[in-house]
Amino acid sequence: MGIHHVPRVKLGTQGLEVSKLGFGCMGLSGSYNDPVSDETGISIIKHAFQRGITFFDTADMYGRTKNEVLVGKALKHLPREKVQLATKFGIESMGPGGIIVNGAPKYVRASIEGSLKRLGVDYIDLYYIIRVDTKTPIEDTMEELKKLVEEGKIKYIGISEASPDTVRRAHAVHPITALQIEWSLWTRDVEEEIVPLCRELGIGIVPYSPLGRGFFGGKAKEAISGNTSLGTFPSCTTCTCLGSSSRGRCFPYSWNNQDKKSR
Repeated sequence: MGIHHVPRVKLGTQGLEVSKLGFGCMGLSGSYNDPVSDETGISIIKHAFQRGITFFDTADMYGRTKNEVLVGKALKHLPREKVQLATKFGIESMGPGGIIVNGAPKYVRASIEGSLKRLGVDYIDLYYIIRVDTKTPIEDTMEELKKLVEEGKIKYIGISEASPDTVRRAHAVHPITALQIEWSLWTRDVEEEIVPLCRELGIGIVPYSPLGRGFFGGKAKEAISGNTSLGTFPSCTTCTCLGSSSRGRCFPYSWNNQDKKSR
């Protein structure tokens, strides 16, 4: 079914193997753009798989759970055993008052049950803590995730946007397979501490927005429309339009940097 044009790599050192290029599904449910129809979204995911992408990323907060539902519908058309499915939990709500992050064990348990139901699967390949709850010791969150691994509900544990100290503490409870963090030509601070730490601990790095939310993709615009969350990012509101040659510099940088998935 799949036409494998995308190389496969080891993500971390715990045994997870994925396509070197992953597909972030968030945009299918809006955020940077208008949401697409279920029919279109399913078609896009199927096409990505047919071109060799087997690593799909979603989260319970994307589209207020609608993204997981959409991905679940697409999975019915794909061989589950050939898909590496990643989803995330931890943001309980978002609103005018800010973001409420929850890493309490009971919330972890409720979140995985909800994701499994929406996605229509028995297990998640890679389950990320999307943001760290500073009110709950990371050890408590990880202990519950460790139980989920033992129960077979998740295979591997990931963490997103965490400090080096938090990564170490989490990894001490149960091995972290992957760290997801922003990494591109204009977001390189991770190279100071995070990348060396992941090399040391054998944690894979999954960079999000490697093309700077489209800025390095050759289609940057002078003005940002009101129906996108791009306006919340300072780098997107202060930049000027670049030509398509920028993509030629940025994407090979991300693709060829082996830390992003193979270590």
